Amino acid sequence: MNQPPQRATRADARTNQARILAAASEAFAESSSASMTSIAKRAGVGVGTLYRHFPAREALVVALYHQEIQKVIDLAHALASSLPPLEALRRWFDEVARYGLFKYGAAEVIHAATNGGLDDKNYEPFLGAIGALLDAGAAEGSLKPAIDPEDVLLQLSVLWRIPPGPGSEERAARILDLVIDGLRTRA
Repeated sequence: MNQPPQRATRADARTNQARILAAASEAFAESSSASMTSIAKRAGVGVGTLYRHFPAREALVVALYHQEIQKVIDLAHALASSLPPLEALRRWFDEVARYGLFKYGAAEVIHAATNGGLDDKNYEPFLGAIGALLDAGAAEGSLKPAIDPEDVLLQLSVLWRIPPGPGSEERAARILDLVIDGLRTRA
């Protein structure tokens, strides 16, 4: 049986979806308990429009997760090609820490939607981003050779356990200093 051709998404629908995701990103950065109504209002759309794009809060959180993690992955490659390896790694880690604030409030939903991470299509690309940065540092001599990206990911996972609020950015910076210190080569 022939499937009917899929219709292209209208430009206004794509614009609304992008506005909703941007508003949700801001709202969840402020509070993981932001309501769907407040997100719709912030996006300048009706609640019905929000629910047409994201029929449940979980769908919105998962879509936002995929968008945010892709930005982090893409940034690793851009930094690796434009900065010295150690600086690229540190700047990328800082962005991972910023992303951790989002994931802190959304971890349970993401975990459930990705079957505990087993079905997460972003896992391998994220490891690849870590690997690219580590390989550049090892080739240049500032980072130890043959570091397993999964080991670094385990170290970074502590970032999404830091509750947002006063002192959270400073704590993340201290933790990242420790991680980088452990990755560096010694004179």
